[in-house]
Amino acid sequence: MTSSSKASVDTRRADPTRVLSPGREFWNAFSAHRGAHAAFLVLLALAVAAILSPWIAPHDPTFQYRDSLLVPPAWSPQGSSRFLLGTDELGRDLLSRLLYGARGSLGIGVASVFMSLVPGTLLGLISAFFPRRAAPPIMRVMDVMLALPGILLAICVITVLGPGLSNTAIAIAIGALPGYARLSRAAALSEIGREYVTASRVAGAGVVRLMFSVVLPNCLGPLIVNATMGFSSAILETAGLGFLGLGVQAPTPEWGGMLSAARDYSEAAPWLVLVPGLTILVSVVCANLVGDGLRDALDPKLRRAH
Repeated sequence: MTSSSKASVDTRRADPTRVLSPGREFWNAFSAHRGAHAAFLVLLALAVAAILSPWIAPHDPTFQYRDSLLVPPAWSPQGSSRFLLGTDELGRDLLSRLLYGARGSLGIGVASVFMSLVPGTLLGLISAFFPRRAAPPIMRVMDVMLALPGILLAICVITVLGPGLSNTAIAIAIGALPGYARLSRAAALSEIGREYVTASRVAGAGVVRLMFSVVLPNCLGPLIVNATMGFSSAILETAGLGFLGLGVQAPTPEWGGMLSAARDYSEAAPWLVLVPGLTILVSVVCANLVGDGLRDALDPKLRRAH
């Protein structure tokens, strides 16, 4: 390659006016938010560890080592390299329970977000496109559900359905449903009056096509950001229900349940509280940082400001 051609390539690479693809532009904007980028990597590592927990966990999370009760972490003078994060009051390895507990906590978070995002978005679109017939009953039901805090509504649902892994996800999803319905309705109403929607309607597009092919793609930004924030709320609610004994039941490991079991040993064995508590804290903070980065990357005004 000649020097002139190399110079032209370098000029194109350095040209700030060069048009980037939407995906590349989004990734550049998201990567510019260093906190969100680092938080995304931490969440990804937690997800991979949860998926691979049957293979990377050093011990069976429910096996009780009766000769190793309340062993402190390995860095403590009384600790053992056999149990890196120590053991609980029943002699179960804390690291293994933490890894297996991530499957329940993160899995319930993802499942509850999906189960509330899809029907909530659908209800919001229906109420936006049928403001006279569908909007009043849908929105009044959502208002009634919003009158109760999410965790309280989840407790009510758990009381009816019973505790368990799937029922916890359903209960949290029901509590988050009104937020997605109202958000998708507001986003759709702001788009319905725009020229591109009018042009599609004049061109003969039906209601279903207008809803899902024309309007919905332009409403995904706030929905994705809200889903990320909802994921962090779902982790907290899962831990809260587990702490109250209404979520995932023993002996299945779950972060909130681990905190509940460690209440009586918080002074004698503080690592039993610190390890799952810090894990919940890190997960929630990282999810919120990722949501903050997604908001900045998906909002054109904020992207231009950066």
